[in-house]
Amino acid sequence: MDRKQKIMLFRIISSALILICLLIADPEGLLRLILFTALYLFIGYDILIEAFYGIMHAQVLDENFLMAVATIGAYALAIYDRSGDYTEAIAVMLFYQIGEFFQTYAVRRSRKSIAALMDIKAEYANLVKDDEIVKCEPEEIPVGSVIEVRNGEKVPLDGIVISGNATVDTSQLTGESLPVEKNVGDEVLSGCISKGGVIRIRVAKEYSDSTVARILFLVENASSRKSRSENFISKFAHIYTPIVCALSLALFIIPPLFNILILSASPMWHTWLYRALTFLVISCPCALVISVPLSFFSTLGSASRKGILIKGSNYVETLSGIKKIIFDKTGTLTEGRFTVKEVHYPKMDERQLVRLVAHAESISNHPISQSIVSHYGRKIDAGAISDAKEIAGRGVAARVDGRFILCGNESLMKDYGIPYISCHSTGSIVHVAIDGAYMGHIVISDVVKKESTDTIAMLRKEGIEEIIMLTGDSEKSAESVSSELGLDGYYAQLLPSDKVEKAEEIIASSSAKTAFVGDGINDAPVLARSDVGIAMGALGSDAAIEAADVVLMDDDISKIPLAMRIAKKCMRIVWENIAFALSVKFLCLILGALGIANMWLAIFADVGVMVIAVINSMRALSAGK
Repeated sequence: MDRKQKIMLFRIISSALILICLLIADPEGLLRLILFTALYLFIGYDILIEAFYGIMHAQVLDENFLMAVATIGAYALAIYDRSGDYTEAIAVMLFYQIGEFFQTYAVRRSRKSIAALMDIKAEYANLVKDDEIVKCEPEEIPVGSVIEVRNGEKVPLDGIVISGNATVDTSQLTGESLPVEKNVGDEVLSGCISKGGVIRIRVAKEYSDSTVARILFLVENASSRKSRSENFISKFAHIYTPIVCALSLALFIIPPLFNILILSASPMWHTWLYRALTFLVISCPCALVISVPLSFFSTLGSASRKGILIKGSNYVETLSGIKKIIFDKTGTLTEGRFTVKEVHYPKMDERQLVRLVAHAESISNHPISQSIVSHYGRKIDAGAISDAKEIAGRGVAARVDGRFILCGNESLMKDYGIPYISCHSTGSIVHVAIDGAYMGHIVISDVVKKESTDTIAMLRKEGIEEIIMLTGDSEKSAESVSSELGLDGYYAQLLPSDKVEKAEEIIASSSAKTAFVGDGINDAPVLARSDVGIAMGALGSDAAIEAADVVLMDDDISKIPLAMRIAKKCMRIVWENIAFALSVKFLCLILGALGIANMWLAIFADVGVMVIAVINSMRALSAGK
């Protein structure tokens, strides 16, 4: 609790005690007026000041103005009647301040979850310079520098371990509680914490491009993307407040004039003024204006603690209504760690064939290419490679030792007019041609993630009606994965551009909200096109951060149904608050206009409803538990 909150709590407690003492002592006359007025100003001076500033800046119709008018009016009535009953005006202001205190507490508590994430930034970096350690700001360290991270310190910048080894805690980034061992050659991301050992890291990215900087930017700007519910409440408040103020004024003027002109009776100005003031207190829309954004803010914080970054509350709302999901296969439903299973029909020494293919494939970062290089298991001689190019969605072409190598799928062979032998094995097939002659093919297999089956089942329970897979792999490989996981359909042998077209076709086929789940590197166009783009294992991926609407910071596919549960709980809370607040407000407004509701009921209709709605919103902090 900060100083401002402590002062407010002191004012609330002391005002309540003083009010009780005054009611017991029951002073009379001028002394009563002075004491109660002093108490009124003590508990409500900040509201009165804010209302005054609002009037001065032509921003009249807010909750401060409504509270000021209602309480001053009630106070004036007590003076006019000479009843000495100033309790209502003071109680309205006191309970309103209690509601404001609860609101502030709730917002600060929800911000703590965001603040914890913000704490991933290291305050300094240990720069290794001339065999000495110099403490620097992370923002000042250029790419290529060497930094040292000691036990208990945060990793300040993204880089590669060049010496030492350490156990690294990634929980603040990914939500994963188990530490990860980092050795020479491993990538380390900023925001992790060293829990044992000392490592030296060669910086790979400037701070502005680091994982920490991108995550902090994403989280800090998430609240700027408002959901339809929030926009509705904002528009509602702007229309609602002037209307109720006009109705309150009409309630004060029209019935008395009706009494005078039509009934020739007493105007009863006093009675209708009291009802109008009660109407004003009841009408204050703060329960909605506060609780709805707070629900979304709490949800964003809760999700971020679990390694799920949602770019804005608009995506929370959309995510809660997803009925169809499109998955990329490699690295999403499958491990993406391919292994060479066998070589079929080699027309030359198998080891020599693998060597040539490995050198040609070394120019590509595609998992299939890297699996062949890994299978070769020896150092690649870059000098032996020339005229190398990667052909999107088909394979690679290169000269190795002066020989023209083609490695890729059937489409590549067809493009070059090379007869090939089809393969009946399950897996990805890399056909090989050397100097225009077919030399056989390599069978590469990928393994379905162990959590994929359970995740698909959980998505069904969350109400997903259709699950489709898109892949650039062979028909057989796609069919095998689809059958194993029980998917509703698949499309295979797709080029990157084909994926976008196919995704648009699937999205357009029905009005159901559609999410696309990919690895965030090669799937940026489809991530951007879908209603909600979800990037898997995208920690450190520029393409994912830019294109995706939801970023799962590790490679845990089971966080997709978790994200949906969090979003659905948030929307339930939002609509509970809207329904509760509006129903109570409208009922009490009718009762107030009829003279059945007094100021005490008005206090409940305003402050009580707000406190209940805020407390309900706080449930979003535990979403997903």
